[in-house]
Amino acid sequence: MQQASIRPHPEYVIVLTTLPPDRDAAAFARALVEERLAACVNIQPEMESVYRWKDRVEQDRERQIVIKTRVARVDAVIGRIEQLHPYEVPELLVIPVLAGSERYLGWVSGATEDRNADSRDR
Repeated sequence: MQQASIRPHPEYVIVLTTLPPDRDAAAFARALVEERLAACVNIQPEMESVYRWKDRVEQDRERQIVIKTRVARVDAVIGRIEQLHPYEVPELLVIPVLAGSERYLGWVSGATEDRNADSRDR
């Protein structure tokens, strides 16, 4: 079996957000993938979140959403999350990918290619 080539790739990121369990996380994920904003979105099982909101400690059930994309698509991803998200202040964390498989990240690039930008450039 051939070993995967791993090297630095600062042009890729993981975006994290959460959704309440009563939201259709699959539809949320599908919108990001269909719009080529994300190559893949993982929907984690329900978890318990404890946080401070409006000077009170709150506790709620949520689902962690893990979004794989490119730095070039981050502004569009964040804008779309803000449109789709039910929270007043959604979690939006962008985590750089320090290194990754050449083949996997190549797939991420192809899956998040902005096809509309290509047609506008012609």
